[in-house]
Amino acid sequence: MVLDGASPYHVDRALVDFGFAMGPYAVSDLAGLDIGYMTRQRKAADRHPRDRVPVFADRLYEQGHLGRKTGRGYYIYGDPAPQEDPELGPLLDRVRADLGITPRRFTDDEIVARTMAAMVNEAARVVGDGTALRPLDVDVVMLNGYGFPRWRGGPMHWADRQGLQAILDDIRRFAAEDDHFWQPADLLRDLVASGRGFADLNEGTKP
Repeated sequence: MVLDGASPYHVDRALVDFGFAMGPYAVSDLAGLDIGYMTRQRKAADRHPRDRVPVFADRLYEQGHLGRKTGRGYYIYGDPAPQEDPELGPLLDRVRADLGITPRRFTDDEIVARTMAAMVNEAARVVGDGTALRPLDVDVVMLNGYGFPRWRGGPMHWADRQGLQAILDDIRRFAAEDDHFWQPADLLRDLVASGRGFADLNEGTKP
C-alpha cells in the first residue's frame, strides 16, 4: 500500500484505530530497520520476479535511519514523543517515480481490509499446511505475542465474525491488481465452499 501511495503514518494510524497496540512501521522502528533489510538481502536470490520489494525501507537503511536505535527511522525519536519525518514523503515520491507508480489515496477502511485479508489468508495457509494445529492456536499467538486487539478475539475469530465469504471476496477483488500476491489459501476456499468457519476446525482437536 505504501508503494502504491499510502503514507506509513496513515497505515499506522488506521491499524491503531482498529485496535493494534502499534502500527507496522512503528514496530519496524522498534525492531530496527536493519533486521528487515538483512532478511531481504538474504532472500533476494530466491525472490520471485513479481514480488514487490519495499524499496523505501532499503533507502532508509542506506541512510543509516534504523529506527529507535539511531533516533530516526520512519519516525524521528526525541522528547516528548516520536514525530513524523518530513523527509519521508519526498523519499517515497522518488521511489514511486523510479518504479513508474502513480500514487493513489487509501481510506482507513481499505488499509484495514487489505491488512486483515493478508493476515487471515496467510494464517489459513499456516493452518492448512499443519504449521499450526488449529485456528485457535494462531489467535492465541497473535493475541499474546503480536499486539492483536484482544476484544476482536484474534484474526481467525475476527474472520469468522466478518464471514469468510467476505474475506475471500476481498482477496479476489485485490487480485485484479496483483494476482501474484493475492492468491487465496486452499483452506479458505474449502471452508467457504463447505459453509464452515475456522471455529469448526477447533472442535474436537486436542493440542
